[in-house]
Formats: sequence, C-alpha cells, structure tokens
Amino acid sequence: MIKKNKLILTVLLFVGIWGSKAQDRPDWDKIKSLKIAFLTEQLELTTKEAQDFWPIYHEYEAKKLDFHKKERSEIRKKIKGLNTLSEAEARSLLSQIIQLEDEKQKAEKAYLEKVAKSVSPKKAIQLLRSEDDFNRQLLKQFREKKGE
Repeated sequence: MIKKNKLILTVLLFVGIWGSKAQDRPDWDKIKSLKIAFLTEQLELTTKEAQDFWPIYHEYEAKKLDFHKKERSEIRKKIKGLNTLSEAEARSLLSQIIQLEDEKQKAEKAYLEKVAKSVSPKKAIQLLRSEDDFNRQLLKQFREKKGE
C-alpha cells in the first residue's frame, strides 16, 4: 500500500511539472530530480547501496551525455550532408559510427557490471526496467501535454 501511494505521488509530480504552462521546454533539472526519486523508490535502495550506486549512475549518465554530444556534433552533421560525401568520406564516417557504437556498448557493459556489484544483479535488472518505466511515463505526460 505504501509503495502504491509513493507511485501515485510520483505520478502527481509528473502531472505538476508537465501541467505547468509557464514553460514550453521541459525543465531538465526537475526531470532529473524526478528520475532520481523514482529510481530510488523503485530500487528500494538502502543507505549503503545508495552511497555506492549513485556515483556510478551519475558517472554513466555523464558518459551517455558525452556520447550524445559527440554523435550530434561529429556524426549527424555529416549525415545531413550525405549526398555530398565521397565514398572515402562515407567510409570514414561509417567507421566513426561503428567506433562510437562500440564505445557505447563497452561503457554500458562496464556500467551494468558496476551496478550489479554495488547493489545486486536483481536490482541492476530492476534499474533497467525502472528507467524504461520512467521514460514511458515521461513520454506519456509529454504527449498528453502536447495534445491539449
């Protein structure tokens, strides 16, 4: 029952943030805070687990952001001009894409291994599911707001 009440509170927080018409763009800091609260609740982290887990989580989130920036700045711009690329440039770009995907995969693997050691393998899997649940709720709220 307590878990259900916490989930309802989390959903109400989503509605409060997305219901605000003062901003057209989402407030990423608020979303990040909600995600942290949601994950903490879903994983039921002990104090010790939280101390071990959150630095790992934040480090990986920073890496993901770096990958995203690199992809956006170095790769997507070149893909937009695909029709003007020579075969050699396209081969080089494809090599960059493959390398970046390999780096992402290695980073995610290392992250999951660290998380499983800091909390438990079961909670590591729960983390993946909870992140998906959070993203689905966020997308649902966004779509509902857009539909108004």
